[in-house]
Amino acid sequence: MRVPVLSRPRSLAGQLLAMQAVLIAVVVAGYALFTYVSDRRQAEDAAVRQVTAVARSIADAPSVRAAIRTPDPTAALEPYALRVGRDTGVDFVTIMNPDGIRWTHPDREQIGKRFLGRIGPARQGRTFTETYTGTLGPSVRAVTPVRDGGRVVGLVSAGIKVEAISARVQDQVAALLVVAGGALVLGAVGTYVVNARLRRHTHGMNATELSRMYDYHQAALHAVREGLLMLDGQYRVALINDGGRELLGVGGQRDVVGRSVADLGLPAPLTGALLASEPRVDEVHPTASRILVVNTSPVSGGERRGTVVTLRDVTELQSVMGELDSERGFTQALRSQAHEAANRLHTVVSLIELGRADEAVGFATAELELAQALTDQVVAAVSEPVLAALLLGKTAQANERGVELVVSSDSRLDDGVLPDSVSARDLVTVLGNLIDNAVDAAQGSAGARVTVTAYTTADALVLRVTDTGPGVDPAHADLVFQRGYSTKPAGPGGRGLGLALVRQAVTRHEGSLTVAESGADGEGGAVFEVRLPLRTARAGSSPAAGGGTA
Repeated sequence: MRVPVLSRPRSLAGQLLAMQAVLIAVVVAGYALFTYVSDRRQAEDAAVRQVTAVARSIADAPSVRAAIRTPDPTAALEPYALRVGRDTGVDFVTIMNPDGIRWTHPDREQIGKRFLGRIGPARQGRTFTETYTGTLGPSVRAVTPVRDGGRVVGLVSAGIKVEAISARVQDQVAALLVVAGGALVLGAVGTYVVNARLRRHTHGMNATELSRMYDYHQAALHAVREGLLMLDGQYRVALINDGGRELLGVGGQRDVVGRSVADLGLPAPLTGALLASEPRVDEVHPTASRILVVNTSPVSGGERRGTVVTLRDVTELQSVMGELDSERGFTQALRSQAHEAANRLHTVVSLIELGRADEAVGFATAELELAQALTDQVVAAVSEPVLAALLLGKTAQANERGVELVVSSDSRLDDGVLPDSVSARDLVTVLGNLIDNAVDAAQGSAGARVTVTAYTTADALVLRVTDTGPGVDPAHADLVFQRGYSTKPAGPGGRGLGLALVRQAVTRHEGSLTVAESGADGEGGAVFEVRLPLRTARAGSSPAAGGGTA
């Protein structure tokens, strides 16, 4: 058994083509019919006026009244009537006596016979018209009286056959049909051209497919958690989904669509990425509260039509990566310390083998006292566990790079003094990135040193990091916090993100972040200071002493 094949519905362009072709045909046919009826009526009205004018002209002719007075009116009137009929274009001119007996007729056999049709109104002195079927067939005729001294002495009838009127109308209709056919052909060609273009734009899909695609399109836009942004050729927002509005922190779609990207109030680096003509792949851009991965792809179809932008929120991932980098630094520091400890252990063992036990004990004790002194110094100044662990790890890491990291004597940060609003992750992000930046700046300088100061005031947590590096140009004081800005060569993972993350965390807590030149001991360098407000300080915690500069 053969399975019937279901034909695919006609495309939207095909449906519009058929509908427009039918519409044009109906309009042209209707216009042709209307014109035919109108022209026929006009032709009949013109015929009525013509035969009326001819009949009255004959009735008013003195020669006609004179001929009627003669004993044989036909002899004089017949040649005259035939001549007038030829000259005026009417089909017949009949002159008769008041009783309707013909004196003239195109068919001489009808002379002397009674006129077929009404003559009553004319006998009463009135001119009238009618359509009547006489000896020559259906005709439009006018009948008027011939007056002589106030008496009706005769009647005149002039007429045009209906078939002659129809012939005139048919000639006009033939011309009309030619024009209508040309209009139909031109309309069909124009419709085909327009629909061919429409077919290209709709990719041959029918109305059902387009409606279904629109429904899927809307559902996908609202279902995708990633941000989607579509820009037109002038970099105006053509479309944005819920995720895009949330990630960019902009208003509703009606408030955004149609606006230029430059007017959305986004950070300058992010705006630059969206306005770039070349594609951007997995670029990281921090905003006030998020870290976004941006991808852009131009839309082209022979010309630049716009840009498709996708946005991913990697705020949590970036924070975890920052913690991972800190852990990696701790691991590397521990590995280095383990290597140094192994060397020192070998030294102790060798001294014992040489019989110098006292020297071995003294050497080991000195190393333990040095390590314990460093731990005691950090814990005494900063007993907050997270910051203490971070400082110990960063100290070892800085020493490996030839930089001395010290905790200022002005530091005082007791355990439990920080409220829950300041999370451990934010502390690691802020202080860890400031120390890393300072170590990078101080490395290689004479007397390379980084000083960390941490204390609380009545309403704020203060973190200050000072280095002995080349310092920061005052003209670039704001640029250093932008993503991608760095005075150091780019590394394998890129640079310029650490300080941007610091500013993001500080902004999220409504704090302040400043940078200035350090004038301590003429060493130069830079001073980065962070102030985080303590809105919910725990009961019983008193402001720590201190607050001087490092």
